[in-house]
Parts: sequence; C-alpha cells; structure tokens
Amino acid sequence: MSQPGPDNRPAWDEREFTEQLMAKGAGYHIHHHFNVRMQQGTLTPEQIRGWVANRFYYQINIPRKDAAIMANCPDRATRRLWVERIHDHDGHGDNPGGIEAWSRLGEAVGIDRDDLWSLREVQPGVRFAVDAYVNFARQAPWQEGVCSSLTEMFAPKIHKDRLASWPKNYPWIEPEGLAYFRSRISLAERDVEHGLAVTLAHFRTRAQQEQALGILQFKLDILWAMMDAIALAYD
Repeated sequence: MSQPGPDNRPAWDEREFTEQLMAKGAGYHIHHHFNVRMQQGTLTPEQIRGWVANRFYYQINIPRKDAAIMANCPDRATRRLWVERIHDHDGHGDNPGGIEAWSRLGEAVGIDRDDLWSLREVQPGVRFAVDAYVNFARQAPWQEGVCSSLTEMFAPKIHKDRLASWPKNYPWIEPEGLAYFRSRISLAERDVEHGLAVTLAHFRTRAQQEQALGILQFKLDILWAMMDAIALAYD
C-alpha cells in the first residue's frame, strides 16, 4: 500500500513509479533533430564522422563514471554486479569491450584510429556535458548515480533503429563497424534490470521518487546537450 511522503502526497507504487520513469523517454535524444536526420539517412559522411568522433568521448568516460559509482557504494553485492559495466566497455578476458567496438565503428566510417583517440574533434559542449556527468557520479550518493543510468531503458530502440537503417542509408559504412550497436541491445536490457531494481528500492517516498525523475532528466539533458553541440558543429 502506498505510504504518504513528508508532503502528504502518496508515493507511487512500483508500477506507477516505473511508468513515470519510462515516460521520460519522450526527452531521449532519439528525438533530437540531428538523430532524426541520421535515421532518415540524410547526414553526410562528414556529419556521421563528427557524431562518431564526439560520441567517442562519452564512450571512454562511461567506465570512469561507473567506477565513481562503485567507489561510493559500500554494498559488495551491488559492486559485484556493477563492475560488469566496466568490463563491458573496457574489455575483460577475450572480450575487447565496447570502447574497442566504438573504435572499430570509427574506422568503419573512415576515421583514422589515432585521430579518433586524439579527441581532436571533440566539441567543447560535448566535453563539458560528459565531464559534468562524470563529476555527478563522483559526488552523488551511489543510488543517485545508479538512477542516472536508467536512460538505458530507452537505448535498445535507438540501437535497433541504427542496425535497421544504417546498412540501407549509409552503404559506405563497413557493416562490421555496427557491432557495437548489436552488442548493446542485450547488455542495456540486463543493466536496466539491475538499475531499476536499485532505484525502486531506494526512492520510496513521493518526494524521493520525484527526485529520481529529476536525476533521470539531468542525464537526458546531458545526452541532449551533447547532440546540440554536435549539431551546432556539423549541421
């Protein structure tokens, strides 16, 4: 049964809270005009390369963000699950990881590997947004860092859309470069299951639940600001 919060508003039950979180998908960067054009197949090779090069800065900072969340988390069981995210991106054992997969995407769209890793193309707005996210993860309670990761609820669709549209719209891109998008579908779904369970368990009162919505909006704003900076540079 829903319990009243400090402001006497009843907390949402888990179903209602999940629906409120999912509704935030209306602000996901899949709806940004630059991404819409990407899906429509109207971007030039230079624009695609600009997006890949700038998004790479986000990719290489994901493990740093996840390590910051772990550093703030005293719960061993949570850390044992969360560390899988670092392995997913940095690589582990025979798996080269998502950062390497993104490097291969860069090569597939025509970016020299050294140029990609130099970060020369990273726009100031992208760097500022990504750094703000990493700093948030360092400073916030670990449960809030977990909550911010829930933009992954909306990620499988954007990956599926790219896998469906890019081979047709951008046949000049080497198909093996799309492996990153393919791998992230199941990994994002796994990560969401854990991240959502933590969020539902921690944000219990109505005020806390609305705080969680604000945290998720902050992360959505980070991703949107990145797209704004990319569009400004390459449109």
